[in-house]
Amino acid sequence: MTKIKFGKWLGGGLGWALGGPLGGILGFALGSVFDGSDPLNSENNQSSGSSDFALSLLVLSAAVMKSDGKMLKSELDFVKDFFIKQFGRENAAQQILMLKEILKKEIPLFDVCNQIKHYMPIAQRIQIVHYLFGISQADGHVHASELKTIQTISNYLGLHSSEFDSLKAMYFRDLNSDYKILEIEPEATVEEIKKAYRKVAIKFHPDKVASLGEDVQKAAKEKFQKVLEAYENIKKQRNFS
Repeated sequence: MTKIKFGKWLGGGLGWALGGPLGGILGFALGSVFDGSDPLNSENNQSSGSSDFALSLLVLSAAVMKSDGKMLKSELDFVKDFFIKQFGRENAAQQILMLKEILKKEIPLFDVCNQIKHYMPIAQRIQIVHYLFGISQADGHVHASELKTIQTISNYLGLHSSEFDSLKAMYFRDLNSDYKILEIEPEATVEEIKKAYRKVAIKFHPDKVASLGEDVQKAAKEKFQKVLEAYENIKKQRNFS
């Protein structure tokens, strides 16, 4: 097996994600593909929000990919493309090797999500769930078991049901999707709509995840654009400015 040097990538990422139940899973993956040195003894042992986010994504991505009992190339390609854009081709190759090992493990979803919830800000947790919807749609179809797993992850991560419904509505369109995105009911008054838009716009603003890198922020901008579009659609429908 070709030896891969993980130290450079993990050097700035030895934060909370390499402890607890999440660390146990990642330790298994590292032990299967690592180059023989001990990543926990890296000289540059400092926490990195970006790397902790990436490590959390690896584990939760595996949970979604495993949920329908199929390992699809389209899903793996989606994850690989994301990590290439975010961390570069060399680092992405390392992360995909880890993902393949994580897919072999049973994932204690509640314990892992509880650890992430404890350390990660809500804006980053929201972005994780948004990203997981992308994985589930990578093959052009969202399996019911995948949707159930994403909802379970969302609940365990501490997202409100209205926040999950908002993210889901960005991928599953119906007559009330625009209202769901703004986390309100179709019967809401104009003033309530405007207030809801301002609240959701602040919560979903890309600046909330700016520290995680350009590609994560780009994905957040796409999510934020959905909020703007929903508000504009409602304004036209209800005829107000």
